[in-house]
Amino acid sequence: MRRLRIPAPAPAGGPRAPGSRAPLALAVPALIAVAFLLLPLVGILARTTWSELGTHLSSPGVLEALRLSLLVSFCALGLALLLGVPLAWLLARVNFPGKALVRSLVLLPMVLPPTVGGVALLLGFGRRGLLGPWLEGTFGIVLPFHTSGAVVAATFVAMPFLVISLEGTLAGLRTSYEETAASLGASPVRVFCTVTLPLVAPGLAAGAALTWARALGEFGATITFAGNLPGTTQTLPLEVYLLLQDAPEAATSVSLLLLVIAMAVLICLRGRWTGATTGRPARTVRPADDTVLPAPPATGTAEPDTALPAPGERWPLHAEVTGFNQLTLDADPGSTIAVVGPNGAGKTTLLRALLGLTPRARAALRLGDTDVSALPPHRRGVAWVPQDGALFPHLTALTNTAYGLRAHGTPRAEARRTAQQWLDRLSVGPLAHRKPAQLSGGQAQRVALARALAARPRLLLLDEPLAALDQTTRAHVRHTLRAHLAAFGGVCLLVTHDPVEAVSLADRVLVLDDGRALQDAPPAEVTRHPRSPWVARMLGRNAWPGTADGDGLALTEGGRLVLADRLPEGVRALAIIAPEAVSVHLDKPAGSPRNVWPGTVREITSAGSRLRVLVTSDRAPDLVAEITPSAALELGLADGVSVWTSVKATEVSVVTL
Repeated sequence: MRRLRIPAPAPAGGPRAPGSRAPLALAVPALIAVAFLLLPLVGILARTTWSELGTHLSSPGVLEALRLSLLVSFCALGLALLLGVPLAWLLARVNFPGKALVRSLVLLPMVLPPTVGGVALLLGFGRRGLLGPWLEGTFGIVLPFHTSGAVVAATFVAMPFLVISLEGTLAGLRTSYEETAASLGASPVRVFCTVTLPLVAPGLAAGAALTWARALGEFGATITFAGNLPGTTQTLPLEVYLLLQDAPEAATSVSLLLLVIAMAVLICLRGRWTGATTGRPARTVRPADDTVLPAPPATGTAEPDTALPAPGERWPLHAEVTGFNQLTLDADPGSTIAVVGPNGAGKTTLLRALLGLTPRARAALRLGDTDVSALPPHRRGVAWVPQDGALFPHLTALTNTAYGLRAHGTPRAEARRTAQQWLDRLSVGPLAHRKPAQLSGGQAQRVALARALAARPRLLLLDEPLAALDQTTRAHVRHTLRAHLAAFGGVCLLVTHDPVEAVSLADRVLVLDDGRALQDAPPAEVTRHPRSPWVARMLGRNAWPGTADGDGLALTEGGRLVLADRLPEGVRALAIIAPEAVSVHLDKPAGSPRNVWPGTVREITSAGSRLRVLVTSDRAPDLVAEITPSAALELGLADGVSVWTSVKATEVSVVTL
């Protein structure tokens, strides 16, 4: 008997292919590289006179240089934050001509020789430089050979570390957070301060630490541009340079100090700069129940960004959308419109056009008596709930829900009180103190709905809000949402792929395809007479488009279908066949069926108490039949079995296109 060989578990340091070993040709140079980088550092440690370390570091010259280095490095960090954060945001969020050139300029100080950078600073900001005479004549500012010059030099060489780190973090941040905040009424500055910055805080902290460390160790540009004046521009690196000539042991001690500072910064970053993980997973809790826990207290006020609409108002909708989407949309107050269609039909583009967030389509939008077409997203009164909810991860459920109210200027206590009421209405009130990572999918989706409804929007946009929920939770949230939409004074657009949601929540169904409206009718009408093959298939029907030809349809996908009623020659039509109207036989049927095709069973799936059988044929498009399990057993149906399918002409419904 052969024994099963169980592979050894992967080492804790990370996954490795079974039996893989580093090739000698790569391992040896890698070890040499490590030794090459390590040997100079070991040299500092070996040559340090430990008994005199305290004396060297406490000498007046070293202490003065340390004080000046800290002053210069922190001033450079502040200047880099002031200028670099907006620049990083611009590079990450805005497309503009010359963007590649600007990014190259940001990177240039990192590859430029420091002394060349100092010369460039002299020619730009020196007394005979491009800007220096104006600074001196207008403000009396002379940068060279002054502490401010050392700050400028340190900022020039260190700011790229902040910009690159923050730009990468911003580029990786989902824009749905910022777009959702704008839809709740927050101005761009408020969105940046309350959403963007908190979410990119780790990247910002990493970039700031590297910027400060680089500014602390700056030498070449400083000595070239600002000189080496004790107490004015003589920082620690310059002090080391001077000590090497007169007191090498003291220079080694000061070098050790700078080495320790640099290593401390890198250890604190723990891989954030390179994108490596820390090896400690984030704590994420998604409970399935709604455990009752107390909510936090609430105090404070805020400045308004926009005005909240008065409760009880009603806002009809009129929109003319152009661009990728081309349609006109009118709706009465209290209407809910389900937007359906295949992927790429323009459903999300329509929502984003109404929000004013996409260049692909533009909406001339009127809500009530107000034309909001020219207004920015945060002033339109249009609230958006994206598919994932986009709850702000750094805020609790309560502060998430109160966000829109606070953005509109509602005092903090009142905003939190109203937010708590909305959470209670949606059965998640006891979870008000939890952050999104501590909520289940259904709980998070209800908080997102509460946040949107609490802002009292004139138009509510829901982009597949229930798609990520299980069936039980989806039914509960659907029931809750239906109750609140019934009392909503505006219009709600609901993007969905679920026919149950469309029928149970919507007054109308808007069918899109390639940005155009194929059908806009009540759910019952769309269910009985779908004008889109995709919608018919979504409803579980067979849908075959074709062109009228004699007593039938010449099908677009090949084959011919005989109809009970003749259509005008050349008319485009959609034939709809219910799966239960399809008969399956082992032999070619005789008798009344006028549509008979041979085929092969390709898939059998369960549909409640019945089975759905997919049959492919070279004489007709794919056809789905619905039969009982006993009939399938009697016929011996299985994948690959040859069968015949038949459909009576009277069982075919036809919709002209």
